[in-house]
Amino acid sequence: MENQKIERQGAYGSNSWLQDVQRRRKWVLRGLSVVAFIGVLVSDSMWQPNGLVQETIEFLGVSMLALCVLGRAWCTLYIGGRKKAELVQDGPYSISRNPLYVFSIMGAAGVGAAADSIVITVLTAVACYAVFAVVVLQEEAFLSARFGRAYEAYCARVPRFWPRFSVWRNVKTVDASPNLVLASVRDGALFFLAIPLIMGIDYLRDIGVLPTLFVLP
Repeated sequence: MENQKIERQGAYGSNSWLQDVQRRRKWVLRGLSVVAFIGVLVSDSMWQPNGLVQETIEFLGVSMLALCVLGRAWCTLYIGGRKKAELVQDGPYSISRNPLYVFSIMGAAGVGAAADSIVITVLTAVACYAVFAVVVLQEEAFLSARFGRAYEAYCARVPRFWPRFSVWRNVKTVDASPNLVLASVRDGALFFLAIPLIMGIDYLRDIGVLPTLFVLP
């Protein structure tokens, strides 16, 4: 039994195993993006254009997209590619164990809101959360094997996703990688591409090129 435990910890503690988990995550998210794109192609919003509800959804969507980009960059300042080497517990990682994923979920919701639909907003956020929830369980096995009791204490203090602001703590300086921060901003900014893309889809629908199979709130 003890030998099996050691072997399991060795597998979870390998960088190649974690990289494989991250690779699968990216492919699943890409697949979900294709499904969401098809859904937007064949559906339309029930809200009156330029009405209060439609304008409110758009404002919230842009706000969530901006929070996604800024939040991901903020997290990268602290994590800076050190996730495998050390247990980062300061800044955003002092109030949530996975703040980078939290901001990515906000970005997914913002993309859904760009379609002016509450239903699509909720579905994209829930789908993204479901993928990250599965990935996080696998990452936790890696981190538990790597950091042991220190990670267990961290889990007991800090929530998995939803932030607990009362346990906030910070450091005076961090060793940041400018290239990684810029890469994070670039990747997050890709969420904004949903806005002109959906505007183009709306135009094609208005001129009768695309059919409307569903009308969603």
